[in-house]
Amino acid sequence: MARPAFSSPAGVAALLPKFTDPDADIRYMSLNDLDNLLRSGAPGFLANDFNICARTVDGLVKSLDDTNGEVQNQAVKCIGSLTQKAPSDVLPALVDKLTNLKCTNAIDNSISATALRTFITSFPLPAVGVQPSRSTQEAYTAISKVLIPRLVGYAVVPYAAKTYERLLPPALLEVQQNGGVDNDALDVLIELIRSFGPMLQDVEKKALQKSTVAILNHERTSSVAKKKAVSAVSFLALYVSDALLSIFVSNTLESLSKPNLTAPQHRLLIMMIGSLARTIPQRFGRFVKTLVPFALRVVSEEEYRKAMEETAENGGSDVEGDEVREAALLAIEACLLCCGNDMRPYTDESIQAALRFLTYDPNLAGSGDDEMDASGNSDVEEAQSDAEEDDFEEEGAMSDDEDVSWKLRRCAAKVLYAIISTRSNGDLLDSGVLYHRIAPVLVTRFQEREESVRLEVLGAMTALIRKTSVEPRTLFTFAGETELEMTSAVEARSRKRRRLGSDATLFESPINTVTIAGFTSPETSPPPTSGPRADLARLSGRIIQSLAKLLRDSTSATKQSGIALLREMVIVQRGGLAQHFQNVAGPLVNAMKSAPSGSHPRSVGSAASATDGKLRIEALQLLCAVCDHHSSTIVAPHASNIVPAVVAAVKDNYVKVSSEAIVAVEGLLKVLTPPRSASADRVNATFVEQLYTVILDRTLAIDADVEVRQRAIHALGVLLARGSGTNKGNTLSDAQRKRSTEVLLDRLRNETTRLSAVRAIDMFLISSQDMHHLPKGWMQDVAMELGAQLRKADRVLRGASLAALRDMAGNSIALSCLDTKNLEALAGILLPLVDANDLNLLGMALVILAKLVRHSPGQIADQKLNAAVVEIIKTPLAGGVLDALLLLLKAIGEKGVGKALMQNLLDVGVNGDPAVVGKAIGTLLVAGTSTVGVQLDDFVRELQNVEDEQRKCLALSVLGEVGQRLGTSSPLQPALFTAHFSAKSQSLPRAAATALGRAGAGNIEKYLPVILSSTSQSGSSQYLSLHAIKEILQSSSQSKADVSPYAKPMWDKLLAASQAEDNKAVGAECIGRLTVIDPKTFLPSLKGLLENGTPPVRGMAIQAIRFTLSDSDEGFDEVLRPMLIPMLTLMLDDDDLENRRLALGALNSAMHNKAEMVLPNLPDLVPLVMKESKVKPELVREVQMGPFKHKVDDGLEVRKSAYETLYTLMEGAYSRISPVDLFDRIIAGLEDEHEIKVLCNLMLAKLVMVDPDETSRHLDSIAERYKAILTFKPKESAVKQEVEKINESTKGVLRLTLLLHKTLPASTSTGNNLQGEKWKGYWELVAKDFRTQLMSVEQEETA
Repeated sequence: MARPAFSSPAGVAALLPKFTDPDADIRYMSLNDLDNLLRSGAPGFLANDFNICARTVDGLVKSLDDTNGEVQNQAVKCIGSLTQKAPSDVLPALVDKLTNLKCTNAIDNSISATALRTFITSFPLPAVGVQPSRSTQEAYTAISKVLIPRLVGYAVVPYAAKTYERLLPPALLEVQQNGGVDNDALDVLIELIRSFGPMLQDVEKKALQKSTVAILNHERTSSVAKKKAVSAVSFLALYVSDALLSIFVSNTLESLSKPNLTAPQHRLLIMMIGSLARTIPQRFGRFVKTLVPFALRVVSEEEYRKAMEETAENGGSDVEGDEVREAALLAIEACLLCCGNDMRPYTDESIQAALRFLTYDPNLAGSGDDEMDASGNSDVEEAQSDAEEDDFEEEGAMSDDEDVSWKLRRCAAKVLYAIISTRSNGDLLDSGVLYHRIAPVLVTRFQEREESVRLEVLGAMTALIRKTSVEPRTLFTFAGETELEMTSAVEARSRKRRRLGSDATLFESPINTVTIAGFTSPETSPPPTSGPRADLARLSGRIIQSLAKLLRDSTSATKQSGIALLREMVIVQRGGLAQHFQNVAGPLVNAMKSAPSGSHPRSVGSAASATDGKLRIEALQLLCAVCDHHSSTIVAPHASNIVPAVVAAVKDNYVKVSSEAIVAVEGLLKVLTPPRSASADRVNATFVEQLYTVILDRTLAIDADVEVRQRAIHALGVLLARGSGTNKGNTLSDAQRKRSTEVLLDRLRNETTRLSAVRAIDMFLISSQDMHHLPKGWMQDVAMELGAQLRKADRVLRGASLAALRDMAGNSIALSCLDTKNLEALAGILLPLVDANDLNLLGMALVILAKLVRHSPGQIADQKLNAAVVEIIKTPLAGGVLDALLLLLKAIGEKGVGKALMQNLLDVGVNGDPAVVGKAIGTLLVAGTSTVGVQLDDFVRELQNVEDEQRKCLALSVLGEVGQRLGTSSPLQPALFTAHFSAKSQSLPRAAATALGRAGAGNIEKYLPVILSSTSQSGSSQYLSLHAIKEILQSSSQSKADVSPYAKPMWDKLLAASQAEDNKAVGAECIGRLTVIDPKTFLPSLKGLLENGTPPVRGMAIQAIRFTLSDSDEGFDEVLRPMLIPMLTLMLDDDDLENRRLALGALNSAMHNKAEMVLPNLPDLVPLVMKESKVKPELVREVQMGPFKHKVDDGLEVRKSAYETLYTLMEGAYSRISPVDLFDRIIAGLEDEHEIKVLCNLMLAKLVMVDPDETSRHLDSIAERYKAILTFKPKESAVKQEVEKINESTKGVLRLTLLLHKTLPASTSTGNNLQGEKWKGYWELVAKDFRTQLMSVEQEETA
């Protein structure tokens, strides 16, 4: 943009006379024009005109003393703009004039301080360890020369002494005899330290600290000024040296030890402890053992009794003494949150103090704790403001000076919350301390008469219950709910795939609609006999009884917190309200209802409305949890009250309430309809009718929010699914079902509701088992619409549509509705998806085609399909996609239409992957028998006669597949394969071993004895025999072959063969798979090998155990359960470094596959993992490489495995790990090698979502590590790989920085928040120096 023509010194000079114009509007507009001119002018356009700059400064300073407030504010803005364009010589003069300004005309006398703060914040802020910009350096020089001497009253540095050769006026921070200290000067000091703290010299820090401490110690200083002084000291502590900090702490300690401390002084010193703990937690940790006892002494049993005695004598509590105790509790809370490890020795004292003062109410003599105020509660707004106030109170701010005991109770609840949030995971929760000592007291305080205290108590109890959950919480939006269910279902099946059958089941089997549509009541299992969940179960009755009283007659805030607590209880216990729901149902219904019009005061209508909406959402979410985790017999009796309230909520204008109510409708539909409901009686039918009507109305409503319509469509799909199978009762009439299906088809054609309609139709197709429920015309239209969605760019929509087509093809009734034209069209639409570039869509497309081939082979299995199959078969396929392809080939062969395809596959031959092509040809050959044009003997002759190695490998692969599929009817002999073990080629013997194993899986009696005899030989024959055994064991579950008669000799042979170095890996896998087959016999033997004196044998046993964890069944789990934890402990404590690495991998696998066995014992296992994540100096050695010496860390691989295991534990059991210990290891990992830094970044990306509060408490430490990574410069001699790693680390850090900034916006917001100050400075550094890279990362994230 072109600069204005008057962006010149002359333009500035022309505006100066107008600053003194009598008209305030002219003065304001001239200042506004000056601000625009300064902002748009070139950076140095005033640099050579000192006279105009000086006149401008004089004019702006005079404008600050204007009688018009808007003129003053505009002058402040101009000062900020002028500092960017004025020469450096002007800056000291400007600061000098501002510090000496005495306002005579201005209404606001603090305007000079405001101008100084604007001056300070106008420059780019410096960062520790980074060279400041030129303008920042010039600003610091002016501050050092003028501002700091004016604040402290004397010249601190030599060049400042030259500036002030004259006598300095009184210091701005000096305490005046008649008026105390200037609070505005303290504001300037705080801003100075925040902005220029990294540049301050030691003498300046010492001088500022001295002046601030003098303010704290002076008796004439007001409480407001002392509060600001504490903030200033805390900010300054970020930048002072360790020596200066130690001196300050020593002085504080000395002051605390004085016997004649007044209450205000005592309170101030205690508050300093908490303030420093929040500001510099890492550096303050070493002072905890000397300072925290003083805080604990204030809230000791002795002090408590003394306070109660004084209250009894004086007829009221000691307000000043209570304020000291409040400060002590706040300091303890800060130390617990910020210095968790250092506070461990004081855990018991902290708990005792918090429990002691949680019931502290000296002014309520003779009254029970359950007694409430006559009005029910204190004012909501006052309670909220009280809950958010700072540690200090301004004078006169309390409404009731006679009773501040409620503040102590609130602080005690905060202390308990801090203990629960930092010491529960795998610590005090498992030891029973939290439930045996803290929880009962919290429950008794539910009837607390003060609103803010009651909310803190409920919040602490909710946090404890949430920590009790053994499952990680996953946050997701509605749009991903079904996708999440699909993912969970696929993962659950993948863990059992080998014992259930082919990997094609990942694509072939539909989603378990029993789970999605809620066809069965939730399984109720008795609570465990011991552990946190057992403790919660024993306490549940008391909790619900106390909450029921609150929910009947309390404020909206209390009801909301109570309902949230109940919801957590239901989720954690997977029920728990069966015996008490009748006590909760009434208040729950009342909470779901909208507040009557006009019930809120006009002045607070919007706030009350928002609170009402949040309460209703919480109530609806609790209802959903109850429906999901309780039998229909619990909820159905209350349907007459619940259903009308939910229907009214669905119709609510507030989108979030309406959306949540529709989810509640789904839960009610599952409860009120068969088979979960005992019968579809007329009463339930009436309720279902009401729910159906409101859902259909929301689905069709044009004015409804998109989210509401999408959820309504999903609910309509659930209702259709529940009324469309066998034995479901008459949930819907024929007319209602027809109308619903027409609406779904219409919504399927709408772009905004398409995805929800696809998923709803999918549920309907899976469940529909009546030909009358699927009209032929409707089914054909749906099939074509689903096919059309496959051409869309939206990947989620394509996946959902493909899943719906898969389920349609699996429904014989739905498939019979399609005519030849529809089938051919579908096949044409699916063929473009037969592409190896997208394996997820490819697998499902192949499964659908296989089903269509079985239905109409003549129309589907044409040359186009053959060509598509030939193309993908040239690529190396594996896993579920390969099994899906074989499923299609089997269908083609069985239908007798595979001759042309066989010829095409033979033409591909060795041009594709021999293993894939061989399996394909073998499958088609067995399925098609005589219809494919080739015979088994053709491939036998090929193997015996050709010389080409690739063709031999292909023939072996075909024969191995044929042998497995033919089973005992196969004419193939083992010698046909073993004859090629001695071939000179590298690939042919391995192909022969694999083929021998696959053929042997089909005929154990013929092949396995031959293979076992080969294992007695040495060299390559033994190695190849092990591979054959591995193939047999892998395939035995699919072919259902029984290897148990040969298990014992096989075990002995495998142990002997695995002693060779080359055979260890494959031998361990075979031993592990064999152990799964007969765990009672072999698992104890495997455990015994862990105690073998030879490290390689123990390593082989560890690998074998790891293989058992992924492939197992229920029988194996019963044998493994009592042995797993002792084995893991033994493995993790192994003396050999490599064995410990393998053991960490085994624990990782156990968490993925046997989490229910591992979780209860994590307190014993996590410390072993933490230990391996630490750098061990004894494992670091120097290696001479030519003229250079390089450090080699032998423990790096073990640490990598440890961090990988920590990542798995964090994902699956974060509630069972100490967050303090986990964050300590993550922050240490950010200083480790590149691979570990990457893992730590991944963990932080998860933790910021799972536990944002704990993440925010460690932002300063993260900032220090991230800054070191970003500012690291590689050597000029660095190789390409090192530079690439550095660039990757930088990009990863910027990505996490952006995520943390967006997720925790308060951490980088302005304000006097002591905690997170280093993170704010780091963010400003990144936003300035890495702006381009940050924008690039942000664009990648949004793309």
